[in-house]
Amino acid sequence: MTGVFQAVKVTDRVYWVGAIDWALRDFHGYHTGRGTTYNAYLVMGEKIALVDTVKAPFKDEMLARVASVVDPRRIEYIISNHSEMDHSGSLPAVMEAIKPEKVFASQMGAKALGEHFHIGGITAVKDGEKVALGGIDCVFMETRMLHWPDSMFTYLPEEELLFSQDGFGMHLASGERFDDELDWAVMESEAAKYYANIVLPYSPVVAKTLEKVAAAGLKVKIIAPDHGPVWRRDVGKIVGLYGKWAAQKPTRKAVVAYDTMWGSTAAMAKAIGEGLAAGGLDVKVFAMGGAHRSDVVTELLCAGAFVVGSPTINNGMFPTIADLLTYAKGLKPRNLVGAAFGSYGWSGESVGQVAEILKAMKVELAGEGLKAVYVPDAAALAACRQLGLDVAGKVNQNTA
Repeated sequence: MTGVFQAVKVTDRVYWVGAIDWALRDFHGYHTGRGTTYNAYLVMGEKIALVDTVKAPFKDEMLARVASVVDPRRIEYIISNHSEMDHSGSLPAVMEAIKPEKVFASQMGAKALGEHFHIGGITAVKDGEKVALGGIDCVFMETRMLHWPDSMFTYLPEEELLFSQDGFGMHLASGERFDDELDWAVMESEAAKYYANIVLPYSPVVAKTLEKVAAAGLKVKIIAPDHGPVWRRDVGKIVGLYGKWAAQKPTRKAVVAYDTMWGSTAAMAKAIGEGLAAGGLDVKVFAMGGAHRSDVVTELLCAGAFVVGSPTINNGMFPTIADLLTYAKGLKPRNLVGAAFGSYGWSGESVGQVAEILKAMKVELAGEGLKAVYVPDAAALAACRQLGLDVAGKVNQNTA
């Protein structure tokens, strides 16, 4: 296996030794249509350090890449920047195989690893603490809740390189390891999807972390995340996007998500979309019978409106809409205008239920919700178009 899996040089003293997961299609309910990577890195000081490990089934691939550079048993330190299982799953087996002198993690990381794997002996490090490898130093920066309590960055001042764990990452399997080898449009799309579906709830922490890094005066030429490509062409570009996404400033874009039983709620959605477009908004419409929740949330990242429609079934929301709203509520998108709508036969509770969840999400509602009995007639469809215009008007005010 050593001859098959090779390390990739990042700098003269840092190598990528991770694993490529071409098959992954779901990550915590988020559709990963392009797979992912689990990135681990080898730092070659006088003492050799391994930064993060990989998901448990990929242990042998990682160790084979390490072996293409150095005997894995020469690794003296392991640094765990993040204890989530896609980065720590193989840690116990790797510790057993190479018997490192020390394993470093944040104080919360040491606790989490102990609880995950029922192991001790993890050395907890503090924010700003430094470990010398001989010729190269590792400086630790706590980034609690970006995006777990244990999360931290590791910075190599001599290389001007930041190991950013899940920050600045994306789910993208590829044979290329660096941003300058990949299509920017693909990377921007996948980075946005990753932010929207993983990082979005922690946007206030992102903003504070960016301020913290700037205040520390760190020179960063390379960002090496735990998923996706290593950033070396234009680090400022992805950092700028994180600042933009963290601010969650609304734009003149509306996301309409609905499901339908016999086409009536679909007809309402189409009429609302016409009104939104007539009001000057870019409109994205998702029929949830065939769309994925994670794609809807990705479009919400820079949207100004979220309009949701559901027919009533068994006195409640349609299952796909309940699923979407449960998922979206947990991700905490902000600064949205919205509305609820739907067709019903004899009860009609779904529209009120959708509106209540949108209120709980702090969405500014344009009315209490629009209902149509059975098949919407011309007057009902005209009201739907007007609802779209009303939502667009509020968005235009918010983005003026």
